[in-house]
Amino acid sequence: MISLFFRQLFLSVLTMAMLVTGCCRKPAIQTGDLLFADIQDSITFTNPVIGINCPDPTLLDDRERSGWFYAYSTQSTSCGCAVNKDSSPVDDDVVVINLPIYRSRDLVEWEFVGDGFPGGRPSWVEDSRLWAPDISYIGGKYVLHYALGVWGGIFKEGCGVAVSDSPLGPFKDIGMTVSWKSHHIINSIDPDLFRDDDGRVYLYWGSLGEGIHAIEMNPDGLSVKEGAKPSKRLSARNSEAAYMHKRNGMYYLFASAGTCCEGQNSTYHVIVGRSDSPLGPFKGPDGQSLKRMKYRFAALKADGVTFAGPGHHSGIVTDDNGQDWLLYHCYDARNGWNGRLLFLGRVDWTEDGWPIISGGEPVKEDEAPYFDGRGI
Repeated sequence: MISLFFRQLFLSVLTMAMLVTGCCRKPAIQTGDLLFADIQDSITFTNPVIGINCPDPTLLDDRERSGWFYAYSTQSTSCGCAVNKDSSPVDDDVVVINLPIYRSRDLVEWEFVGDGFPGGRPSWVEDSRLWAPDISYIGGKYVLHYALGVWGGIFKEGCGVAVSDSPLGPFKDIGMTVSWKSHHIINSIDPDLFRDDDGRVYLYWGSLGEGIHAIEMNPDGLSVKEGAKPSKRLSARNSEAAYMHKRNGMYYLFASAGTCCEGQNSTYHVIVGRSDSPLGPFKGPDGQSLKRMKYRFAALKADGVTFAGPGHHSGIVTDDNGQDWLLYHCYDARNGWNGRLLFLGRVDWTEDGWPIISGGEPVKEDEAPYFDGRGI
């Protein structure tokens, strides 16, 4: 009886200590062909939340239907390393994953669940790689916008769309939506679909050289509205990876500027402009145009000491405490700058309505998102 009493007392004290000091989750580990995070309920989390190459993430909040969050990334491989720039595997034994899909209950613990294009990626751009997916749920369908690109081939790239009845796919390709051939905008990659409160749907896309443009889509998000023309350029020519977010009646155009893919030397960082119209003009807190090459306001950046190149983030989701969160990719010195890993960041808003991600720079550890019944 005495030993049982002291054992229960010890466990109670230990539990209280964990609640006071916080309990960090361990970095993600790879088990067989699946990637799992070490399952452990926690008060805090540590970045990265996926410790292998997971660039250009998009996030689907599918809790109302399946009970899961889903994350999708640029084409990768079974070893968690990037493919070569010509889209070939880095080794003969490496399997290319055309559309990596992960799922999570809480944005912290992630499980690899499959390839959205198991039969092969779309091929309407020859010798291309699938980049920068964007996922939406519209009219009972999972609508996936994506880019097909050839590294350095600014005239050989475009955005397409595919659909599925399941967030796990397989996705059926419908084909190209915008490209150099259709709208004469080079580097037509990095799509982002936005549905406004009035029912109008816009596709934002674009990359280095031309910056970001927008065009109105049909309500189902599958094709460009008849007669619609691309907007004027909305962001600087050194920016890409659009994400449109509406808050308190204002439109926030997020983008990533700088170089994305040079390891420790990457200069990628997240910029944001605001407008009272979905088509701009977008300006910063000091009134500077988002179209300026040396745009000053950054919501997230790094100095290349521990982290480098944070950007190309997902959409924003809100936890059950009202806190906003997003996913982004980032290089990390702790693994030798090997791959763009998946980081989780909190989004705070200043009193005058400007977003700051993780205090302005990537963090190793933070308070975890709260979801009622997380892990169930």
